[in-house]
Amino acid sequence: MGLDLDTTGAKVVVSGVSRDFSGRRNVVHALDDVDLVVGDGQFVCLVGPSGCGKSTLLRMMAGLLRPSKGYVEVRPRDADRPPVAMVFQDYGIYPWKTVLANVRFGLDAAKVKRREADERAHHWLKKLGLDEFADAYPAELSGGMRQRVSIARALAIEPEVLLMDEPFAALDAQLRTILQEELLALWQEDRRTVVFITHSLEEAILLGDRVVVMSSRPGRIVGDYQVPFARPRDVSLRTTGEFGEVQEKIWAQLRDEVDRSLTR
Repeated sequence: MGLDLDTTGAKVVVSGVSRDFSGRRNVVHALDDVDLVVGDGQFVCLVGPSGCGKSTLLRMMAGLLRPSKGYVEVRPRDADRPPVAMVFQDYGIYPWKTVLANVRFGLDAAKVKRREADERAHHWLKKLGLDEFADAYPAELSGGMRQRVSIARALAIEPEVLLMDEPFAALDAQLRTILQEELLALWQEDRRTVVFITHSLEEAILLGDRVVVMSSRPGRIVGDYQVPFARPRDVSLRTTGEFGEVQEKIWAQLRDEVDRSLTR
């Protein structure tokens, strides 16, 4: 199936990917023959039942896991920029480092000169409303602010592809709405390629150009929907009848996959 993929203008190509995990008693088939093409500058949201392999797929895009079959390819345009950066649900920031040091971490690892690293880190701290907290430690911050630090750290290295694994899942509804709005604004400024995992279909439609539906395990792509709303967007879009219609259409398929996952 992967041989027929149209990869013109692709930034990420997933072709015929399967992934198995061997346990003590059995083999878990996490993904089965997944094909996915993410275009340059697209914001693609992955939704599916718990345990369907969404995070496994994202980690393969990040180079943290290898497929058992098939291949995952990220196609950078600029050899001087990191191809990918990842934002995790649990923040992934270091409690013993200041906010500034956390945001600068990837730049330090890449041996960027300290002055330039500080300038870039401060730029993203300001963008995300954290410039007054540069010398604070994560324990002094709210959950929403910690997630902003994680996003700033990923963006500071200026990756071509931003991978986000349920970054807002642990936040309360108000903070989640605020960060959705901030992410929309940031993305609409530079149209960076984003692959975003979420359990919230509403969030996926609000943020994404496409919503890709994965099946219950072993995960496969069973739906790929173009979101029909123009950019720029804001969170008020969720109150429209058109938004509700799109949500109902995608949910009809996603609900079937969730039901299947509950009966296994």
